[in-house]
Amino acid sequence: MQGDKRGYVKNAKTLAQNDKLKSANQRQQKYPMVKLNSEQKQIVQDSIVEEARRINHEIFAITVCSNHVHIVAGVSEESIEQAVHRYKYSATLALRKFGSQCKIWSKGFDKRFCFTDKELEGKIRYVQGHNDG
Repeated sequence: MQGDKRGYVKNAKTLAQNDKLKSANQRQQKYPMVKLNSEQKQIVQDSIVEEARRINHEIFAITVCSNHVHIVAGVSEESIEQAVHRYKYSATLALRKFGSQCKIWSKGFDKRFCFTDKELEGKIRYVQGHNDG
């Protein structure tokens, strides 16, 4: 959430905690915040990996946290927007099969491009080492 104590990302920049912004965002929330448990995180990960396999989209790294997902993926014929929509939709369907009926995802996402092998390796390390911390 924008303003979070751990920092937040906007327009590909990591910004510091902002309590006023966080409070304003919380007041504007239409749905309660979702926190995935370990079983739900695995369901989300499995559904995204399976969908990527189905469409032949290479995923180099994925971490599903309680309230967000990190993916490092290869180039695809689809736009990033289409791929994110596809993965959110697949994960939502999978969670619904296990009884979740709440709204899971917020609008939007952050994207970062890698132009060198070093940048790609750094993003993969970050995602593999990321957790709910």
